[in-house]
Amino acid sequence: MKKIFNFLLLAGIFVSCRETSKVAINIDSVASPKGTETFQPDWANMVENYRFPEWFVDAKFGIFIHWGVYAVPAFGSEWYPRNMYQKDSREYSHHIETWGAHTDFGYKDFIPMFRAEKFNADEWAELFRDAGARYVVPVAEHHDGFSMYDSELNEWNSVKMGPGKDITGLLKTAVEKQGLVFGLSTHRAENAWFYNGGMKFPSDVQDASITLYGRRYDQEAYTEDFAREWLAHTYELINKYEPKLIWFDWTVNNPVMMPYFNKFMAYYYNNALDWGEDVVVNTKQGYPTNMQVWDVERGKSGTMMRFPWQTDTSVGKKSWSYVDGEENKTPEQIVHDLIDIVSKNGNLLLNIGPRADGTITDEQKDVLLSIGQWLKVNGEAIYGTRCWKKSGEGDAEPTKGSFTDNEATAYTARDIRFTTKGNDLYAIVLNWDDAGAVIKSLDRDAIADAKILKVSMLGSDGEIKWEQTDGGLKLSFPANRPCGYAYSFKISFDRKVGEHLESEAVDEVMKHGG
Repeated sequence: MKKIFNFLLLAGIFVSCRETSKVAINIDSVASPKGTETFQPDWANMVENYRFPEWFVDAKFGIFIHWGVYAVPAFGSEWYPRNMYQKDSREYSHHIETWGAHTDFGYKDFIPMFRAEKFNADEWAELFRDAGARYVVPVAEHHDGFSMYDSELNEWNSVKMGPGKDITGLLKTAVEKQGLVFGLSTHRAENAWFYNGGMKFPSDVQDASITLYGRRYDQEAYTEDFAREWLAHTYELINKYEPKLIWFDWTVNNPVMMPYFNKFMAYYYNNALDWGEDVVVNTKQGYPTNMQVWDVERGKSGTMMRFPWQTDTSVGKKSWSYVDGEENKTPEQIVHDLIDIVSKNGNLLLNIGPRADGTITDEQKDVLLSIGQWLKVNGEAIYGTRCWKKSGEGDAEPTKGSFTDNEATAYTARDIRFTTKGNDLYAIVLNWDDAGAVIKSLDRDAIADAKILKVSMLGSDGEIKWEQTDGGLKLSFPANRPCGYAYSFKISFDRKVGEHLESEAVDEVMKHGG
């Protein structure tokens, strides 16, 4: 039977496992099950037909969730399954000392220990809502090859093993019940080579029957056969869960993978037309930024971007998944980064790493809830906003580029970020100063023919004294702080002042770095 299934897969056909209906899908076609084929797998066609969803541009803040079997060893990072097979690594030594030889106890042997016995999707979704998130992106499958969903194509999944639950399906239901947008990430492309270290010394990776361990390729290289397999798994996720966002890691820009990724995007966008939904794809590099969203890992763009983009980063500094001894960022640091990102036309996708039992640490909960408290006061200056003619002003130089955001930037009241909505300009001052603030960008000539009608601070009833001079807009602070960090002045004009992206934004559709 397995041989027959593999033949059908290679022929390009598999059966969806949706409970409502079973649909035969040809992975050589980009037409949706209903026959929609507006989108074709070429960039010119997709650029012409794709529009960024308003929900995504308005949302600004989402939650990422790295949770899987790797939470059981809780050592190093979510790359434990790779590094435990890398001789001379910390994980390799730790594994032998703690769990035994790799021939006796391999990564697969953690699966029965991953029980998720305290997992409650509704509690998670309520927490994410209270954190102020507008969309949620659980990892449906990480590099380790263990599917956190009910897969017909991968027997190593959370329904047949470990938790005995469709984690992805449960989260989709809970998240949407809270009015949040559901997305997911898939890292199956990286599974092809992830365990290759185990081929260099005696280990269970050398047992070819254990399909969890992927293709065991020597390096980050791909074959047409694997690309077709990857495409089938990705189609399955689309058909089963209808996510409004799908996030990918870096190797989908591999030359062998790229034609198949183009097919995926066309198929996904065609299905979204049938669903009547607007959807988003996230990649790190290699694809035009005007037909999907450019994503920066653990860092930020150094300037405003013409097209929507996203930072993905984690509350934890050491790992994306739960590990013992994690060091977490402060809410203030994350809020500052959120403000800087939004002022440059970006979104923040913030990750948490739950324990293997399904609980989220109190420290990470507290960070999320603190962000939510700040957004309750200042959300008007974040949600649904658009860029001004410049992202901000100030003396501090924020970090930019990938893998740069572990250290917090020290801001003063001279550091200000701008957003707009209708006739209102929001100037978010990144620190408090009893002496007040001066917004140099708002001198008398800043906005031609526009008159300031009122200045207030979100969350405060205190009077704001202001004066527009040749040197800038001078503002007083109210007597009491409305929140713990970052303070939003609302400056109301007599006409619309926003969406001037052409002034500062980088008009670059093949963005590869910070």
